[in-house]
Amino acid sequence: MKTVKRRYPTPALEKGLDILELFAHEPSGLTKSDVARRLNRTVSEIFRMLLCLEERGYITRSEDDDRFRLSLKMFRMALEYPPTKRLVSEALPIMQDLVHELNQSVHLGVLEGGHVVIIAQADSPVSPGFYVKAGSIVDLMHAATGHVILAHIPQDQRNRAVELWQHQTGNRVPKDLEEHLEKIHEQGYEERDSYQMRGVVNITYPVLDESGNAVAALTVPFLARLEDPTTPKTVRAVLREASLKLTEAVGGLHHASASQTDKRSAKKQRSPQPQPS
Repeated sequence: MKTVKRRYPTPALEKGLDILELFAHEPSGLTKSDVARRLNRTVSEIFRMLLCLEERGYITRSEDDDRFRLSLKMFRMALEYPPTKRLVSEALPIMQDLVHELNQSVHLGVLEGGHVVIIAQADSPVSPGFYVKAGSIVDLMHAATGHVILAHIPQDQRNRAVELWQHQTGNRVPKDLEEHLEKIHEQGYEERDSYQMRGVVNITYPVLDESGNAVAALTVPFLARLEDPTTPKTVRAVLREASLKLTEAVGGLHHASASQTDKRSAKKQRSPQPQPS
């Protein structure tokens, strides 16, 4: 990534942002010495910044081990952002209907920089189940949610997200990424084994805006149960309808590829069966 030359450096702000970004990847927390070492700064430089962030509620400190941790303040701020707040409020009733129909959990994720952030989640009403909690940050390349969103946004936005992911993780882009995303875009959804859990199949559909670009994605981490008739095919049908309903609720447009697939399926069903001669 090219480095943009800045005319007005703001070292204090940059220091604070560096700290917040560091804590975002450290759920177990860090001491002030840990932070100073990770950021290559002195403890005295870091200490006052940590106190300020703690007073403002962005980080919290454990009395047991004196480790600082990121609070949920930024997550709550993100949820209060009007477009996100509307998306979540429209999504939750739809997600609740879905989990009761499928007996499977579902989560709603968005693209944030080079990561996926889960902004809403609904539990399966039966046990056992698998779910991803709201507020989780997931690696862009290890999430069906991320792939589906990447497949349904303009190329320049996709490139920027992938570059940020490279910068944040230091990893190489998968060689078959573009081919994989093209396939997702063509079929309108993603279905693949979970990157993290054996036996879980992630099925994901996009939520689109008025331009037909993805603003989020709904994912069911499907877990097969004995004596439960729900199958991946069932999940696809119900999840697709849920994604279309949410897309309409936020004023978005249906995915063209999915509509074409529906037309081909309907045409196939209407075609007369060959008669025996």
